[in-house]
Amino acid sequence: MDPRFRFEPTAVPMPEATRREILAAPGFGKAFTDYMLVMRHTAQTGWAEGVVRARAPFQIDPACAVLHYAQEIFEGMKAYRTPDGGAALFRSGANARRFADSAERMAMPQVPEELFRSAVCALVEVERDWLPDIGQGSLYLRPFMFASEAFLGVRPAAEYLFVIIASPAGAYFKREAAGLSLWVSDSYIRAAPGGTGAAKCGGNYAGGLAAQAEAARAGCDQVLFLDAVERRWVEELGGMNVFFVFDDGSLATPPLSGTILPGITRDSLITLARGCGREVREEPYAIDQWRSDAQSGRLVEAFACGTAAVVASIGQVRGAGLEITISGGRPGPVAAELRAALVDIHHGRAPDPHGWFEKVS
Repeated sequence: MDPRFRFEPTAVPMPEATRREILAAPGFGKAFTDYMLVMRHTAQTGWAEGVVRARAPFQIDPACAVLHYAQEIFEGMKAYRTPDGGAALFRSGANARRFADSAERMAMPQVPEELFRSAVCALVEVERDWLPDIGQGSLYLRPFMFASEAFLGVRPAAEYLFVIIASPAGAYFKREAAGLSLWVSDSYIRAAPGGTGAAKCGGNYAGGLAAQAEAARAGCDQVLFLDAVERRWVEELGGMNVFFVFDDGSLATPPLSGTILPGITRDSLITLARGCGREVREEPYAIDQWRSDAQSGRLVEAFACGTAAVVASIGQVRGAGLEITISGGRPGPVAAELRAALVDIHHGRAPDPHGWFEKVS
């Protein structure tokens, strides 16, 4: 382990039989591993030594800054079981850079890219036995940082905690074999120009929960957000980017303009699709355009993507006075092809000309 991190063994590790039972059907975000990594930052000393210790609740002051001013960011990434029984990460440097960008937007200290990656590796090394061995299962990693100083006053905090927890993960959606159903919200927006849409901060997700509840009441799996200005342009789902596939074999996805999270899965799929000879355009796409293209047959597939679900086909889009069915509501072949290609790289089963696959020593 990197000497910048100290390891404190837990006195009460989870029984092996219990762990095996969890790994047989992990679900998503329901079970957690034995350990977490914790590092403290102060304005005076910078980042202190990190410790990998037993996962346990935090004891925080009622005046803890994050509770009042919401200085908090996080990342979502995964470790994968490799064919030789080892562990690997996928594009951890991209997660580190996005974490730093989010920190800058939220007036928080940045974790240097190399330190971020070393911290992730340190936890994965300790938690190797938690890697699922179930085909496409993974160990979901949640690095996060929050303002831990106790004070009341509108200013950036002077103290922060950087933490990484881990959770064995299976399928994100219960109905992955079927196309997702989306609800287009006309009551809520996710982000506006100049806001925090490109940062991975908890407030973005909290602000979308009412819209997600609206989608659930309408019987839909996810909410789809439109732009804040014209309420016309497709932006993203509550936690996933979106792609469109056309009858000429080309793909399109909304452009990054400061209101959309720059997804690492999104970027990877653009690279893979272009590598297969497909044209991929990053361009605005209107909801009425989606409807007309689906009706004419020009649009043959739509899918969402993100770290948790990887790729999920979209079958239906609904909203006030709106109903769109794509490809008969069934998953499409392009989404399946791209998902398979990406998952094979995740697990080290396919060549990786891009240097994305990172073996953990």
